[in-house]
Amino acid sequence: MSFAENLKCIRKKQNITQEQLADMLDVSRQAISKWESGVSHS
Repeated sequence: MSFAENLKCIRKKQNITQEQLADMLDVSRQAISKWESGVSHS
């Protein structure tokens, strides 16, 4: 399982939105979206 798949799976199991996760990690929601789609790991 890739990083993108893992991230999305864990986030959904925890019932956390991309916005909530972004706030927790102090990044943009767009960054979470990119990570989950496998576009970027930075």
